[in-house]
Amino acid sequence: MSILNNVSLKHYNTFGVEATAKKLVHINHEEDLLALYNDGAFETEKLLFLGGGSNMLFVDDYDGLVVHMNIKGLHAFPINEGIEICIGGGERWHDVVMYCVNNGFGGIENLSLIPGTAGAAPVQNIGAYGVELQDVFYSCRAFDIRNGSFRTFNSADCKFSYRDSVFKNEYKNRFLITQLNLLLSSQSKLNTTYGAINEELSKRGITQPTIKDVSAVVAAIRVSKLPDPSTIGNSGSFFKNPIISVDTLDRLVSDFVDIVYYPFDIGRVKIAAGWLIDQCGWKGKIVGNTGTWKNQALVLVNQGNATGLEIYEFSEQIIESVKNRFGITLEREVNVI
Repeated sequence: MSILNNVSLKHYNTFGVEATAKKLVHINHEEDLLALYNDGAFETEKLLFLGGGSNMLFVDDYDGLVVHMNIKGLHAFPINEGIEICIGGGERWHDVVMYCVNNGFGGIENLSLIPGTAGAAPVQNIGAYGVELQDVFYSCRAFDIRNGSFRTFNSADCKFSYRDSVFKNEYKNRFLITQLNLLLSSQSKLNTTYGAINEELSKRGITQPTIKDVSAVVAAIRVSKLPDPSTIGNSGSFFKNPIISVDTLDRLVSDFVDIVYYPFDIGRVKIAAGWLIDQCGWKGKIVGNTGTWKNQALVLVNQGNATGLEIYEFSEQIIESVKNRFGITLEREVNVI
C-alpha cells in the first residue's frame, strides 16, 4: 500500500469532471485500513471515502486524503432457506447483480445497471423499480476510523429510509464499509409492480418471467432512459424524488391534473422529480458545457468539458425553477464535494 500525491480524479468520478486529490490511497485489503490508522492518517488528514465515484460531484480540488475502496470478493453460502451473498466493498455493483442473476439468486434483479460499488450501496440505500437494498440487506462490516476497529451492522443499526442511512447522517465520514452481506432467495419472488417492467415484459411476450427476464428488462429500460457514463459524464439520478403529504398533493392536483406520483407511506406520496423538471422546460436543455439528458430530465450530464461548479450552478437553476412553479424544493441525491 502506498499513498499517491496530486492525483487526478477525472477517472474516479462518473461525471468525468477534473479535480485533483492532494493524496489518494487504494484499499485492497482490510489490513490497509489498519495500517493507515496506525500511521495516524485518519487523525491528521481531511478524508474522503470513494467507491465508484458514481454519486458525487467534485466542484473543487480535494485538499486531503481520498480513500479508494478496492476490496474484492464475491461468495455465496446457503443460510436457512435462503442464500447469503458476501461481497467485498470494492466490487462493482452491477457485477454483483449479474453474479446473482446468473446463479438464480433472486432479490436484486430490479437493481440491475445501478452504477457504483457494493460498499456504497448501504450508504445510499440504493433502489429502483420498487426494490431497495434494505429489502435484502443482512449485514455489513465496516471500519471505524475513530478507534481502528471493525464493527458489524445489521439492518436496524443502519436506520434505512428512502435513499438514506445512518452512514449519511450520524456516522457520516466515520465508517468505511469493507464487506456487504445480502440475504437472497433461490425461489423466484419477483417484483414487477412498476408499470414500465410489465409493459416491457408484455412487449417481449413474456407472461411468466424469470429472474433473468426481469433483470434484462430493467437493464433495457435504464439504457433507454439513462446515458452511459463511459460516453457522457453523469451520475444517474441527480435529484431525489420529493416526498410530500397527501394534503399537499391534493392542492397540486387542482392546478396540475397530470402530476406523476407514487404511494409512499400512510399520508405521504412520492412525486416524480423528473416530471417536475420536465414541466419547467429543462428536459434535454443544454447550457454551456452541461445540461439535462434528452430522455430523462432527472439526469444532469457533462457535455464534455464541464466543471463540477458549472454542473452545480446548473442544478441550482433547476431547483429554483421547480420551487417557484410547484412550491417543492428538490434535494440533490449526489454528494457535492
